[in-house]
Amino acid sequence: MQIQDLPYSDPGVADARSGPHLLWWLFRNQRGGQLKALLWGLLHFSAVCALPFCVGLAVEAAVKGSAAGLLRTGGLLLLCGICVAVGDTFLHRAAVTNWITAAARLQQLLARKAAHLGSALTRRVAAGEVVAVSTGDVEKIGWFVEAVSRFTAAALTVVLVCVALIVYQPALGVVVAIGLPLVALAVLPLLPRATRRADVQREKAGRATELASDTVAGLRVLRGIGGEELFLTRYRSASQEVRHAAVRSARMWSLISAIQVVVPGLLLIAVVWHGVQLAREGRVTVGELVTVYSAVMVLNYPMRHFEEIAMAFSFSRPSATRAARVLSLQRPTDTEGTGSERTASDGAGTGGTGTGEVPGGDLHDPLTGLRVPARRFTAVVCGDPDAAGELAARLGGHPAEPGPSVLLGDVALNDLPLDRARTAVLVQDKDPVLLSGSLRELLDVPASGAVRAEDALAAAQCGDVLDALAQASLDASDPMDTRVTERGRSLSGGQRQRLALARSLVTDPEVLVLDEPTSAVDSHTEARIAEGLRGLRSGRTTVVLTSSPLLLDRADSVVFLHKGTVAATGPHRELIATDPRYRAVVTRETEDEQDDSARDATTDLTDRRERADDALLGELDRIEENRLEEIEESA
Repeated sequence: MQIQDLPYSDPGVADARSGPHLLWWLFRNQRGGQLKALLWGLLHFSAVCALPFCVGLAVEAAVKGSAAGLLRTGGLLLLCGICVAVGDTFLHRAAVTNWITAAARLQQLLARKAAHLGSALTRRVAAGEVVAVSTGDVEKIGWFVEAVSRFTAAALTVVLVCVALIVYQPALGVVVAIGLPLVALAVLPLLPRATRRADVQREKAGRATELASDTVAGLRVLRGIGGEELFLTRYRSASQEVRHAAVRSARMWSLISAIQVVVPGLLLIAVVWHGVQLAREGRVTVGELVTVYSAVMVLNYPMRHFEEIAMAFSFSRPSATRAARVLSLQRPTDTEGTGSERTASDGAGTGGTGTGEVPGGDLHDPLTGLRVPARRFTAVVCGDPDAAGELAARLGGHPAEPGPSVLLGDVALNDLPLDRARTAVLVQDKDPVLLSGSLRELLDVPASGAVRAEDALAAAQCGDVLDALAQASLDASDPMDTRVTERGRSLSGGQRQRLALARSLVTDPEVLVLDEPTSAVDSHTEARIAEGLRGLRSGRTTVVLTSSPLLLDRADSVVFLHKGTVAATGPHRELIATDPRYRAVVTRETEDEQDDSARDATTDLTDRRERADDALLGELDRIEENRLEEIEESA
């Protein structure tokens, strides 16, 4: 796999059982690239470590006065230099390719998982953690996956040099062969503590990132309630905790680096001291001593990769654990082991109708008993806003918990591939996100083509939004070319809400589910949106979860859910007059007000009964008097 071939046509199905499993899976999927890096690393490190042998041969040739020997060693030095340059160049190329391709594969997997879970992702994992995984964690994981091949090449080179030294000069080679493992293992006792400190640092950094993300997302609200300084103080505190943790981690790694310098230095001193003693005894020549000394010096270069792989694993392991946690998330409707295989772009799934057609018919939720007639405008009233959000997610095929599937006609949404399910039902939650870009790009979404962008903007009452965007833009002559800032932060909450509604209307799905689509607009605008929504969605199934009387009054029918089940169905005005629970939710009456209303109604009924009784008694008395008069007259 080359960088120019990215992105992957299919990144595969990750082994997300744990962080180490994910790292091993990424490594296995790069066998070709890892083998290239290993071979080029062996060439590079071997050529570097061969230089001392060439220098030793040159010294011996100079002592003997052999011009031919000097020419041969000069040629070997030139060859080693060429191998060092070529090996280093292609090793770096292969290593960077492995790093980037591993990170790209993981980013594609995360993007696919986000598309698969939809809005359920941020309900199960904090947004800050998702951001941390898809940015910094991806780079750290790619670093470790890439470093494995270089470390393997360095370790094999060290073994080969030790064997070569033993063969070349056994007396000194044995000292080096015994000392090098001690050098490599000297930092081993410190690695667990360094890893723990790195984990603490990553955890605190993730919390700080999450806090910063939440603060920025709610900055407008925080300013409105005067809580901006409070959250900034919390972020400063979290930032200082990250700094202290980073300093403690850096101290441990600096100690490891110092040991990696001191211990090889001690080995070098031991080799030189022992070599000098052997040279005095005549057991080694000057060239052999220079060769062994130079080899130990040069071995510090591949030995540094032992420290690097330890650091890479320590930093990447918590990152891989977080990435595996995100990748292991599944929709409650997924069967075990197939959650990562059903993607948003999977058009070849099995189950459902078995065709590419979008199913139609009534929308039915067996869990609550809700039934939405096809091609009708239905409003749903829930006393609990959280229950309304869960119902909206379930109607879109993203239930928070396992349960019976929502049916569209006679087809279960859970049995449909995601692309067909999302084509059939579109859910707009109460906090939709606007991506940065031009207004034209914002409305360029997969759609049926039956609804023009201009009609959708008009139905959503976005005229003042277009004016505001045009005034803020200096170079856009067409309002559709004006730019929308990230998440629409330059717009008010109502303006963002209306643009999101227009985007949903452009899509023109068979079933549109809107969760509180007008909660941030004024009543006059809300009334016009209700009329526009009803007109534009004529002949389509529309479900609006709301408690707004303006929307409820314009719905074909209203369904009232009480304690998770359908409690009443009918026109808004009929329900407001006959169902006290519905009236309490829509008019937001308190229990005391309900009790007062009930007492007033009871008192009024009692008064009316008493007046009726008095009238009846009076009429009976009058009839009796008339009869008595008639009897007297006849007598």
